[in-house]
Amino acid sequence: MVGLNELQTERELYDQVIEGITLPSPHIFCNEFQDCVFKNCDLNGANFSGKTLVDCRFENCNLSMMQTNSATFNDVRFKNCKMLGIIFSDARDGLFSTGFDSCILDYCSFFGKKMIKTNFIKCSLKEANFTQTNLTQANFSGSDLAGAIFHETLLSKADLSSAVNFIIDPELNDIKHASFSSSEIAGLLTRHQIKIVN
Repeated sequence: MVGLNELQTERELYDQVIEGITLPSPHIFCNEFQDCVFKNCDLNGANFSGKTLVDCRFENCNLSMMQTNSATFNDVRFKNCKMLGIIFSDARDGLFSTGFDSCILDYCSFFGKKMIKTNFIKCSLKEANFTQTNLTQANFSGSDLAGAIFHETLLSKADLSSAVNFIIDPELNDIKHASFSSSEIAGLLTRHQIKIVN
């Protein structure tokens, strides 16, 4: 297990557990994290710009407003994390691979990202931006998409069968073979101002 000192002095960290850290300033000196697990850390506003994260896990962390400019996220998983307002669209496109379980992702932007088969399980995605995002075969099971923006979004074969509060215009998004529940089907018809009566 490593502490705050290593996080701010080591250039690379491999196969380490980083637990219970509160970052006193946004800057992180370490450039590369591989097979690392972050647990119960307060990394609010942390600057991960230009950093490389490979096969890493974040559990019960506060990552709100994390900076991601030119960061590499390769197989990075987040569970029970608070992640308000992160601009994932600033991260590197190559090898971008993430997954989210029970996270708060309100106001995050995934603009233009390729996120095929990405899991958003039981997440809050209020006001999230998915404009021009490739979400083919993505899984939104149990997620709240109130106010989320879908525009020119690829949702082919995506699973929204237990997602709630979404508004998706089929004329502006590719929803071919996507799954929806009958109770939320009104979210596909909003632009037509149609009343659905049970």
